[in-house]
Amino acid sequence: MLRGALSDFIALAFPHTCLACLQPLARGETHLCTDCRAQLPYTDFHRLSPAANPLARLFWGRVPVEHVLSYLRFLRRGRVQHLLHQLKYKGQREVGSALGLMYGQELAEIGLGTDVQLIAPVPLHPRKLAKRGYNQSDSFAEGLAQSLELPWSPSTLQRTDYTASQTRMTRSQRWQNVADVFVVPNPTAVQGQHVLIVDDVLTTGATLEACAVKLLAAGAAKVNVATIAYAEH
Repeated sequence: MLRGALSDFIALAFPHTCLACLQPLARGETHLCTDCRAQLPYTDFHRLSPAANPLARLFWGRVPVEHVLSYLRFLRRGRVQHLLHQLKYKGQREVGSALGLMYGQELAEIGLGTDVQLIAPVPLHPRKLAKRGYNQSDSFAEGLAQSLELPWSPSTLQRTDYTASQTRMTRSQRWQNVADVFVVPNPTAVQGQHVLIVDDVLTTGATLEACAVKLLAAGAAKVNVATIAYAEH
Protein backbone atom coordinates (compact mmCIF):
# COMPACT_ATOMS: atom_id res chain seq x y z
CA MET A 1 0.00 0.00 0.00
CA LEU A 2 2.77 2.38 1.02
CA ARG A 3 4.78 1.42 -2.08
CA GLY A 4 1.80 2.18 -4.34
CA ALA A 5 1.23 5.56 -2.68
CA LEU A 6 4.92 6.39 -3.04
CA SER A 7 4.84 5.44 -6.74
CA ASP A 8 1.81 7.66 -7.26
CA PHE A 9 3.57 10.56 -5.52
CA ILE A 10 6.71 10.13 -7.62
CA ALA A 11 4.64 9.92 -10.80
CA LEU A 12 2.81 13.12 -9.82
CA ALA A 13 5.97 15.00 -8.86
CA PHE A 14 8.13 13.67 -11.72
CA PRO A 15 5.67 12.47 -14.37
CA HIS A 16 6.87 10.24 -17.16
CA THR A 17 5.35 11.52 -20.36
CA CYS A 18 4.22 9.79 -23.52
CA LEU A 19 6.94 10.00 -26.14
CA ALA A 20 4.36 10.78 -28.83
CA CYS A 21 1.93 13.27 -27.27
CA LEU A 22 3.93 14.37 -24.19
CA GLN A 23 0.98 13.77 -21.86
CA PRO A 24 1.71 12.12 -18.47
CA LEU A 25 1.65 8.33 -18.57
CA ALA A 26 -0.79 6.46 -16.36
CA ARG A 27 0.32 3.68 -14.06
CA GLY A 28 1.24 0.63 -16.13
CA GLU A 29 1.90 2.61 -19.31
CA THR A 30 5.44 2.71 -20.66
CA HIS A 31 6.86 5.00 -23.34
CA LEU A 32 3.51 5.49 -25.12
CA CYS A 33 0.08 6.19 -23.67
CA THR A 34 -2.83 3.89 -24.45
CA ASP A 35 -4.44 6.49 -26.72
CA CYS A 36 -1.31 6.94 -28.84
CA ARG A 37 -0.80 3.19 -29.10
CA ALA A 38 -4.34 2.95 -30.45
CA GLN A 39 -4.07 5.95 -32.77
CA LEU A 40 -0.64 5.44 -34.35
CA PRO A 41 -0.87 4.95 -38.15
CA TYR A 42 0.24 1.31 -38.38
CA THR A 43 0.92 -0.07 -41.86
CA ASP A 44 0.30 -3.78 -41.17
CA PHE A 45 2.45 -4.48 -44.26
CA HIS A 46 3.93 -7.46 -42.43
CA ARG A 47 0.56 -9.16 -42.80
CA LEU A 48 0.66 -8.86 -46.61
CA SER A 49 2.42 -11.13 -49.05
CA PRO A 50 5.58 -9.59 -50.58
CA ALA A 51 3.77 -9.29 -53.91
CA ALA A 52 0.99 -7.20 -52.31
CA ASN A 53 3.31 -5.01 -50.25
CA PRO A 54 3.70 -1.59 -51.93
CA LEU A 55 7.11 -1.02 -50.32
CA ALA A 56 8.55 -4.16 -51.90
CA ARG A 57 7.97 -2.59 -55.31
CA LEU A 58 10.65 0.01 -54.57
CA PHE A 59 13.22 -2.78 -54.85
CA TRP A 60 11.78 -4.84 -57.70
CA GLY A 61 14.31 -5.32 -60.48
CA ARG A 62 17.00 -3.59 -58.43
CA VAL A 63 18.07 -5.89 -55.59
CA PRO A 64 16.58 -9.20 -54.35
CA VAL A 65 15.03 -8.25 -51.01
CA GLU A 66 12.70 -10.84 -49.47
CA HIS A 67 10.55 -8.64 -47.19
CA VAL A 68 10.31 -4.84 -46.93
CA LEU A 69 8.56 -3.80 -43.74
CA SER A 70 7.74 -0.49 -42.06
CA TYR A 71 5.92 -0.29 -38.77
CA LEU A 72 4.26 3.12 -39.17
CA ARG A 73 3.23 5.65 -41.78
CA PHE A 74 5.06 8.96 -41.56
CA LEU A 75 2.53 11.79 -41.52
CA ARG A 76 3.73 15.39 -41.26
CA ARG A 77 2.90 17.11 -37.98
CA GLY A 78 1.58 13.83 -36.64
CA ARG A 79 2.55 11.54 -33.80
CA VAL A 80 5.08 9.62 -35.88
CA GLN A 81 6.93 12.77 -36.94
CA HIS A 82 7.11 13.82 -33.30
CA LEU A 83 8.39 10.39 -32.25
CA LEU A 84 11.13 10.45 -34.88
CA HIS A 85 12.08 14.01 -33.96
CA GLN A 86 12.42 12.95 -30.33
CA LEU A 87 14.52 9.97 -31.39
CA LYS A 88 16.86 11.74 -33.80
CA TYR A 89 17.29 15.19 -32.31
CA LYS A 90 16.22 15.16 -28.66
CA GLY A 91 18.33 12.31 -27.34
CA GLN A 92 15.31 10.08 -26.71
CA ARG A 93 16.94 6.80 -27.73
CA GLU A 94 14.25 4.86 -25.89
CA VAL A 95 11.82 5.80 -28.69
CA GLY A 96 13.70 3.51 -31.06
CA SER A 97 14.06 0.64 -28.62
CA ALA A 98 10.41 0.88 -27.51
CA LEU A 99 9.13 0.81 -31.10
CA GLY A 100 11.55 -2.01 -31.90
CA LEU A 101 10.21 -4.04 -29.00
CA MET A 102 6.61 -3.45 -30.05
CA TYR A 103 7.21 -4.22 -33.72
CA GLY A 104 9.35 -7.25 -32.95
CA GLN A 105 6.54 -8.72 -30.88
CA GLU A 106 4.14 -8.34 -33.81
CA LEU A 107 6.59 -9.91 -36.25
CA ALA A 108 7.25 -12.79 -33.88
CA GLU A 109 3.52 -13.47 -33.49
CA ILE A 110 3.15 -14.23 -37.20
CA GLY A 111 6.47 -16.01 -37.57
CA LEU A 112 8.33 -13.31 -39.49
CA GLY A 113 11.97 -13.05 -38.57
CA THR A 114 12.28 -16.63 -37.39
CA ASP A 115 14.88 -17.44 -40.05
CA VAL A 116 16.75 -14.13 -39.76
CA GLN A 117 20.20 -14.63 -38.27
CA LEU A 118 21.54 -11.10 -37.87
CA ILE A 119 20.11 -7.58 -37.54
CA ALA A 120 22.23 -4.83 -39.12
CA PRO A 121 21.35 -1.16 -38.57
CA VAL A 122 22.15 1.38 -41.28
CA PRO A 123 25.25 3.18 -39.95
CA LEU A 124 25.93 6.88 -39.56
CA HIS A 125 29.17 8.44 -40.70
CA PRO A 126 31.57 8.70 -37.72
CA ARG A 127 31.41 12.51 -37.87
CA LYS A 128 27.63 12.54 -37.61
CA LEU A 129 27.72 9.82 -34.96
CA ALA A 130 30.11 11.91 -32.86
CA LYS A 131 27.89 14.97 -33.23
CA ARG A 132 24.65 13.18 -32.32
CA GLY A 133 26.19 10.81 -29.82
CA TYR A 134 24.27 7.76 -30.98
CA ASN A 135 22.77 6.12 -34.06
CA GLN A 136 18.97 6.14 -33.94
CA SER A 137 18.86 2.95 -36.04
CA ASP A 138 20.90 1.13 -33.38
CA SER A 139 18.12 1.73 -30.85
CA PHE A 140 15.49 0.28 -33.17
CA ALA A 141 17.75 -2.69 -33.95
CA GLU A 142 18.27 -3.34 -30.25
CA GLY A 143 14.53 -3.40 -29.55
CA LEU A 144 13.84 -5.70 -32.48
CA ALA A 145 16.66 -8.01 -31.45
CA GLN A 146 15.28 -8.30 -27.94
CA SER A 147 11.78 -9.17 -29.10
CA LEU A 148 12.92 -11.56 -31.83
CA GLU A 149 15.73 -13.02 -29.70
CA LEU A 150 18.30 -12.36 -32.42
CA PRO A 151 21.81 -10.93 -32.43
CA TRP A 152 22.41 -7.46 -33.77
CA SER A 153 25.63 -5.63 -34.55
CA PRO A 154 26.24 -1.92 -35.13
CA SER A 155 29.45 -2.75 -37.00
CA THR A 156 28.07 -5.10 -39.67
CA LEU A 157 28.01 -2.13 -42.04
CA GLN A 158 30.21 0.96 -42.00
CA ARG A 159 29.70 4.31 -43.70
CA THR A 160 32.88 5.62 -45.26
CA ASP A 161 31.79 8.96 -46.76
CA TYR A 162 29.95 11.92 -45.29
CA THR A 163 27.12 12.51 -47.76
CA ALA A 164 24.89 15.48 -48.41
CA SER A 165 21.34 15.61 -47.09
CA GLN A 166 18.97 13.67 -49.34
CA THR A 167 15.78 15.48 -48.38
CA ARG A 168 15.24 17.21 -51.72
CA MET A 169 16.84 14.60 -53.97
CA THR A 170 15.15 12.34 -56.51
CA ARG A 171 15.55 8.58 -56.18
CA SER A 172 18.24 8.57 -58.85
CA GLN A 173 20.12 11.36 -57.07
CA ARG A 174 19.79 9.57 -53.74
CA TRP A 175 21.18 6.38 -55.25
CA GLN A 176 24.18 8.22 -56.70
CA ASN A 177 24.68 9.88 -53.31
CA VAL A 178 24.91 6.59 -51.38
CA ALA A 179 25.83 3.89 -53.90
CA ASP A 180 29.42 3.54 -52.72
CA VAL A 181 29.43 4.91 -49.18
CA PHE A 182 28.84 1.61 -47.34
CA VAL A 183 31.25 -1.25 -46.74
CA VAL A 184 31.09 -4.61 -44.96
CA PRO A 185 34.31 -4.57 -42.90
CA ASN A 186 34.11 -8.24 -41.91
CA PRO A 187 32.55 -10.26 -44.77
CA THR A 188 32.91 -13.56 -42.90
CA ALA A 189 30.39 -12.30 -40.32
CA VAL A 190 27.63 -12.15 -42.95
CA GLN A 191 28.54 -15.03 -45.28
CA GLY A 192 25.61 -17.40 -45.59
CA GLN A 193 23.56 -15.28 -43.17
CA HIS A 194 20.01 -14.02 -43.52
CA VAL A 195 20.39 -10.35 -42.59
CA LEU A 196 17.68 -7.89 -41.55
CA ILE A 197 18.72 -4.31 -42.40
CA VAL A 198 17.00 -1.69 -40.24
CA ASP A 199 16.69 2.08 -40.45
CA ASP A 200 14.46 4.81 -39.07
CA VAL A 201 12.61 5.97 -42.22
CA LEU A 202 12.18 4.49 -45.69
CA THR A 203 11.54 7.08 -48.39
CA THR A 204 12.80 5.99 -51.82
CA GLY A 205 14.72 2.95 -50.59
CA ALA A 206 18.03 4.11 -52.09
CA THR A 207 20.02 3.92 -48.84
CA LEU A 208 18.64 0.51 -47.91
CA GLU A 209 19.25 -0.75 -51.44
CA ALA A 210 22.89 0.37 -51.24
CA CYS A 211 23.28 -1.53 -47.96
CA ALA A 212 21.60 -4.64 -49.37
CA VAL A 213 23.88 -4.62 -52.43
CA LYS A 214 26.98 -4.54 -50.24
CA LEU A 215 25.74 -7.30 -47.93
CA LEU A 216 24.84 -9.61 -50.78
CA ALA A 217 28.18 -8.93 -52.48
CA ALA A 218 29.90 -9.85 -49.20
CA GLY A 219 28.16 -13.23 -49.19
CA ALA A 220 24.91 -12.74 -47.28
CA ALA A 221 22.40 -15.40 -48.28
CA LYS A 222 19.30 -13.18 -48.03
CA VAL A 223 18.34 -9.70 -46.91
CA ASN A 224 15.17 -8.27 -45.43
CA VAL A 225 14.42 -4.63 -44.62
CA ALA A 226 12.54 -3.15 -41.66
CA THR A 227 12.11 0.51 -40.71
CA ILE A 228 10.23 2.41 -38.06
CA ALA A 229 8.27 4.36 -40.66
CA TYR A 230 7.92 5.06 -44.33
CA ALA A 231 7.29 8.40 -46.01
CA GLU A 232 5.87 8.77 -49.47
CA HIS A 233 8.35 10.62 -51.66
